[in-house]
Amino acid sequence: MVYTVKSSEKLRAAGAEYETKALLYLMNFREDSDDVHYYIVDFFNDLTGMSRIGQKMWDIQSKGAKNSPPKAIGKELVTLYKNYLSEFEFNCFILFMGGISNSVRINPDLNVFELKNIKESAVVKIREGLIEECQAKTYIDNKDIDEQKINDFLSLVQFVVDDKPNSDYVKSIIKTHVKLIPSQEILNSIFNEIRDKQSNKKNSVVENITIETCHEALNYGRHLTTGEIRLLAIARIINRDPFEKGVPLAFYSIISKLDGERQKDIILESQLALSKALYNKNNADNFWKLFENVYHVIMINPNTDVNKLYSKLDLDLLERCMDFDVISLKYFISLIKDGIEL
Repeated sequence: MVYTVKSSEKLRAAGAEYETKALLYLMNFREDSDDVHYYIVDFFNDLTGMSRIGQKMWDIQSKGAKNSPPKAIGKELVTLYKNYLSEFEFNCFILFMGGISNSVRINPDLNVFELKNIKESAVVKIREGLIEECQAKTYIDNKDIDEQKINDFLSLVQFVVDDKPNSDYVKSIIKTHVKLIPSQEILNSIFNEIRDKQSNKKNSVVENITIETCHEALNYGRHLTTGEIRLLAIARIINRDPFEKGVPLAFYSIISKLDGERQKDIILESQLALSKALYNKNNADNFWKLFENVYHVIMINPNTDVNKLYSKLDLDLLERCMDFDVISLKYFISLIKDGIEL
C-alpha cells in the first residue's frame, strides 16, 4: 500500500477556527472519542484522528461557510472521497460545517446526521458538486468518477453542523467539572492557543510525500495528542505549565529534609506520575475529578499547607487515581496551589 500526500495547504486563517472546532468535536463529542489519540493536521485532510496504535483513522474535512448550499457541500467532499478511494482504510468520513442552507436537512434540528436526513433534491446537487470537483482535481482518476462508487461513499459520510461557541468546545475538555470552568476570557484564550498550536503544525512541507503505512504520517510531526491538548487547558487554569518554570515553591517543604540528589529523584518521579495521569485516557474522568477536588479544596483553604490540604481530599477519589502516590500527589497539589496564588 502507498499513499501520496496531495493538496496539503499552508496556514489558512479563515478556516483555522473551524479546524480547531473539528478537532475538539472529534476529541469530546462522539461516542468513540475516547478511541482517538492522535490528531494529524493537514496531512491526509484538514484533520485526521488516529487511534493509539495507529490502526483506526477518522478523516475530517472542515468548511467554515455559514450557509452552504447543497452543491457547495458536494464540492467540499472531494478530499474525503480521495481518501475513500485510497489504498489506506479510513474508518470514518466527516464533513464539519459552519452552517448549511435550509434546503438541505429533512429534520433541521439534527446537527449530526447522515445522508438519510438530507432531502432528495439536495442529494442530487451534492452528488453534482462532488462530480464537478472530482473532474477538476488531478488527483482523482476519471475511472473513479463512478456513480456506484460515489453513492457508496456518500452513504458513509457523517455531516456535522457547528452549533457551539468556541468556549463550549473548550469546556468539553474539562467535562462537567464546573468548579474548574474558568472565565469566558480564559476559555477563549485556551481555544486560541489550541488553534495556534494546530495551525503551526502546517509549517513543514509534506506535499508529494509518499508513505507505505498510515502511522508513518506521525514521522512528520504534524500531530497533536489528547494529552497535549489537556495540558494546554490545565496550564491556563493553574496559570503555569506543569512541566516548566521549575519546581513549585509549595513542594519544597515536602522535600526539604532530603539531600539534593534524592530531591531531584523525587521531583522527576513526581513529574513522571503527573505525566502518566495526564495522558491516561482510560482514567481521564477520575483525573478531572481529582483536579476539581484539589482545586476546590485549595480555593476554600488558601492559607493551608500542602500536607493539610492532602488530608482534606476525597480518599475514594485518590484510590481511583492510581498513577499518583502520596508524594507525587503532593507535588500536584503544590503546582495548583502555586498557580492559584500567582
